[in-house]
Amino acid sequence: MSTDLNWFKSSYSGDQGGACVEVATCPHAIHVRDSKDVTRPALTLSPTTWSAFVATYRHER
Repeated sequence: MSTDLNWFKSSYSGDQGGACVEVATCPHAIHVRDSKDVTRPALTLSPTTWSAFVATYRHER
């Protein structure tokens, strides 16, 4: 799965290592993974769940 997806790094992830999150989007799913170990499974969310997560997080900041 992860080799066929177009992953991009979160704008909140720095260039110095540490907490790096990558996201890949598809029409019916959003995939999230830890860029430090891409061999581990990605978290797969529905677009609705991802939108709710992002909306909640934006309100927390």
